[in-house]
Amino acid sequence: MLHIPSQKCMKDRSNAFLILLLFIFAIFGVLGCMILAISLGAKEITFNTVLSAIFNYNPLLTEQQIIHELRLPRVIGAAIVGAAFAVAGCLMQGVTRNPLADAGILGINAGAMFTVTLCFAFFPGIPYSLLMIFSFIGAVLSTLLIFIIGSSSPGGITPIRLTISGAVIAALLHSLSAGVAIYFDLSQDLAFWYAGGVAGIKWDHLKVLVPVILITIIWAIAMGRSVSLISLGDDIARNLGMNVILIKVLSIIIAVILAGVSVSAVGSIGFIGLVIPHISRKLVGVEYKLIIPMSALLGSILLMIADLGARTINPPRELAIGILVALVGVPFFLYIARKTGRDL
Repeated sequence: MLHIPSQKCMKDRSNAFLILLLFIFAIFGVLGCMILAISLGAKEITFNTVLSAIFNYNPLLTEQQIIHELRLPRVIGAAIVGAAFAVAGCLMQGVTRNPLADAGILGINAGAMFTVTLCFAFFPGIPYSLLMIFSFIGAVLSTLLIFIIGSSSPGGITPIRLTISGAVIAALLHSLSAGVAIYFDLSQDLAFWYAGGVAGIKWDHLKVLVPVILITIIWAIAMGRSVSLISLGDDIARNLGMNVILIKVLSIIIAVILAGVSVSAVGSIGFIGLVIPHISRKLVGVEYKLIIPMSALLGSILLMIADLGARTINPPRELAIGILVALVGVPFFLYIARKTGRDL
């Protein structure tokens, strides 16, 4: 007898093929945005010159110097940091089951930003590797404070309490950061970190930034199945043999590493971790083993496009990346808040 595939089997294969195509398009989208972002700017550079600067760098040629020393590091930085912010938000939404979760909204970025401000005030000239460590510590402390406040009320942590606690702590830490900056006359030095931007990223930063973020994102993808079960509910995850507390703690640690490290490089850029996971969920479904890598790719694309826009909308003056991302993120935040308000 001939074996005729069932309708469900054919549908599953069709869905798998569609998801594979989406990932291929996303990967080519990342590569295309990188080439576009490297080529365009105050001085337009041909594609052949871009390839020469990447694969056969000649430091004596001005155009290749522009690409190799200025554009290439900031484009790679935008790609890797965009992926980090997106994956951090993805994990936060998964383990807290809060559709409004994001490292910026929940105050994690503010904690990292506060320690960066303290480093500028008390340790001027601090090496980037140490700045990254202090930024991570600040993100950890703010996260602990947010969860302590959110769980202090009867009934424990709920999505709305977590969001409100994060907003309160973020406002407090931003005020303290501004106060320290004013007192120590750091406003000019910290303007870049407050507004957010990748212009300051250099090759020395990327040597530390890229391996830390890539390893952490791979760790996040490995946690995908566990996060999917947690997102269904704690009771379901326990019945399936999952250690719910351990998975939540590890996921939060991953999110804090990604957010803290990213803030130390580009400042406090919000909303990437809010917007991108929702888009990824619409594209690839509810499995976090697919949502996390798709979020990383789309986060890279979003921040590279935002950086390109910041450089080209009003030349020769650059806009802050945070402004362009917020123009997309704030309306999306209001939409999600209104759509899910009754469930929060």
